[in-house]
Amino acid sequence: MGCMSAAGPDLAGCLDGIFAGHRNHSLPARFKTSHNVSHPVFEVPASFVAAPVSKEKYDYTLTVVYALQTVAEALNQSGWNRELLRGLKVGVCIGTTVGSTLNSEEYYREYLTGGQPDMTPVCRFLNSNPASAIAREFSLNGPRQTVVNACSSGTDAIGIGAGWIESGLCDVVVAGGTDELCRVTYNGFASLMIMDNFPCRPFDLRRGGLNLGEGAAMMVLESSRLRGPADKNILGNILGYGSACDAYHLTAPHPKGIGLRQALTCALLMSGTSASDIAFVNAHGTGTRENDKVESMVLNDVLPGIPFLSTKGYTGHTLGAAGGIEAVFALACLATGRIPASAGYSESDPGIRNQPIDKNTLITKKVAVSQSLAFGGNNGVLILQGCTI
Repeated sequence: MGCMSAAGPDLAGCLDGIFAGHRNHSLPARFKTSHNVSHPVFEVPASFVAAPVSKEKYDYTLTVVYALQTVAEALNQSGWNRELLRGLKVGVCIGTTVGSTLNSEEYYREYLTGGQPDMTPVCRFLNSNPASAIAREFSLNGPRQTVVNACSSGTDAIGIGAGWIESGLCDVVVAGGTDELCRVTYNGFASLMIMDNFPCRPFDLRRGGLNLGEGAAMMVLESSRLRGPADKNILGNILGYGSACDAYHLTAPHPKGIGLRQALTCALLMSGTSASDIAFVNAHGTGTRENDKVESMVLNDVLPGIPFLSTKGYTGHTLGAAGGIEAVFALACLATGRIPASAGYSESDPGIRNQPIDKNTLITKKVAVSQSLAFGGNNGVLILQGCTI
């Protein structure tokens, strides 16, 4: 696995950051807005980003740069390399949302006022389909798909990639999510009035909304039938995946959590696990009033008494990358035998019957749930089984 977020430049750094309780939020640095209130965000520091090395000398967006860096980390950890992968069916399935398509405002502004802008931003955009760029840079020859399904995109990409392997379509799949911060996205969420003026507080009584973030996380999935490198390090298994859309509202979850309930139930059924097998749930936990209320209600009904937390207090809401980052965190926590405190939570909400973990906690069970609730009523759930490392 590989990961990059405001919490750290790689997976080890992210884990160090979240277990230490670090919250690297700030006002936006790469763009400015005219809003009277500036909401904190979780930007990836420039120092975390290695200079991109494109074998074809392509110019890429940050969304792709983040993806390539985390894919390289995941492949290095897995024991696979280009030579070993040659001749295998290696797919790429990546989730994103806007995928930086709105980060070329100067070009559009000049074009719409009758100018003849430089075409560099257009070329960069055309080169920066995340799945295609990864396949190109790492010489991967299997199917490639970029999933754009709002905030469940990263979760869905991993679930789809696992399905490719289960069906025999692929031997190995690179799957995850990636997204960068964007001024247009920031303004859009501000207009919805669902961003907190303070560092976000998922499930807390005083929660006031989300903070946007950015980053990427990738998994290298492989078939259990495949004989790979002798020194490869298997971290776990994808046991189940569920996806459901209740189409209740453009941005709000169904009040009874119908879509999430169905996705979670399907994932549990596919995995063959029950509540007694599960160590914890890495919840979507955005910090918005309705998301946290509905999500906690479904967890209380379907998985009563199971510990849960949100890691968005350490990364912000990374949109299309969120499901990938949170699935990677879930497997990493299973491997290390502990889960972090749900950052930002301090005061219980009487409207929420179950409360998140408020301190670093040891775990012994080896199954976790990672779930995503998205705009449009989309819901994705992964059931993950960890191995001791």
